[in-house]
Amino acid sequence: MSALVDGGADHTGELRRHWPAVLGCFATAVFAWGFGFSGTSVYLAELHQLHGWSRGVIGAAITTYYLGGAACMVLVNTALRRLGPRPLLATGTVLLGLGATLFSRSDHAWQLFGAAAVMALGWAGSTTTAIPIALARYFERQRGLAISLALNGASSAGFTVGPVLVVLSQAIGVRNAVPLNALALLTVVLPAIWFGFRGPPQSSIAPAPSDGIFFINRRIPAAWRFWSLTLPFALALSAQVGFLVHLVSLLLPHIGADGAATGLAVTSIAAISGRLALAPVIDRLPQRLASALSFTTQAGALSLMLLLPDQAAPLYAGCIVFGLSVGNLITFPALLVQREYPPCLFGPVIGLNTAVCQFGFTLAPALLGIVRDVTGGYSAVLLMCIALELAAAIIILGGRPLRDMSTA
Repeated sequence: MSALVDGGADHTGELRRHWPAVLGCFATAVFAWGFGFSGTSVYLAELHQLHGWSRGVIGAAITTYYLGGAACMVLVNTALRRLGPRPLLATGTVLLGLGATLFSRSDHAWQLFGAAAVMALGWAGSTTTAIPIALARYFERQRGLAISLALNGASSAGFTVGPVLVVLSQAIGVRNAVPLNALALLTVVLPAIWFGFRGPPQSSIAPAPSDGIFFINRRIPAAWRFWSLTLPFALALSAQVGFLVHLVSLLLPHIGADGAATGLAVTSIAAISGRLALAPVIDRLPQRLASALSFTTQAGALSLMLLLPDQAAPLYAGCIVFGLSVGNLITFPALLVQREYPPCLFGPVIGLNTAVCQFGFTLAPALLGIVRDVTGGYSAVLLMCIALELAAAIIILGGRPLRDMSTA
């Protein structure tokens, strides 16, 4: 690891001064990924059982929600510039909780799509665009560390909010479980956001006069630099999200239900461990090289599972190795944008980057599901994911920036 680390002083003062902002974003991430990502599988299963609605219809509403969220992400920079971090994150979490409540309490299938629109607004205002931009106003040298620690909330939601929703839905029904859980969490999340962003912004990021599309078309001089940053993460995150959605189905025939549950658990634990291990040095890494290594490591893990599908140990090892990079793939884009673009473009570029990536990975589970159904197994799915990861590694290394813009 030390061979990857660039020189530079350790600026610990930022984290000491602004740790409440990190805590507020961590709480936001727990709520957002809990109700906006982990919770979707609960909504699908429970609403199908409660109303008998087709899984395809419910799944279409969930896909509409993710696509709508991606479209809204290009507007987050303008919203944050005009409102500030506290109103944006607070509004995002409330809207997401409201949308999830409406989704879970729908009486007719068509109502799911209206609830999905509300959830989309909340998702955009509380996740992978809003959190990095909010923290960028308070962190420069330790921005990667701050974002990495805050986004551990996303991984934590998988073994906190998700399981609670499952248990409560079985006990009192999904119609009551979602709003009660959301209200309980909001009593913690909203104060954490309010007290986390009390001070004025400290970083050198200047307000940008418009949104991401304007800059991509008119102001960013090297379009290839943007796509050489965005396309690799769109490909890698498509492979990552698709693989994780299909993980239980992939493991189940080979190691049974208990083994599949164990594989899912060790993947989540590895994701948190990998993010925490890299957090202290992530700001000093050569970001493109570190990203490429993460992509190829995941490809190696998938190759191991492809070659030895009937043995528990290689499957668990593949889950662990793959999981180590899961969290960091969300953190790297913001750090690359920080280094390769002037400060005034950070918000617009990361907003558009995140939107493009989400459009890609929203479609991945369905596409991989089609491949699995056509071929009758997961070998072709794994090969496809490996190809996406390796293509991402090649492209990210091929897009060398003209100069480091982080201090521009």
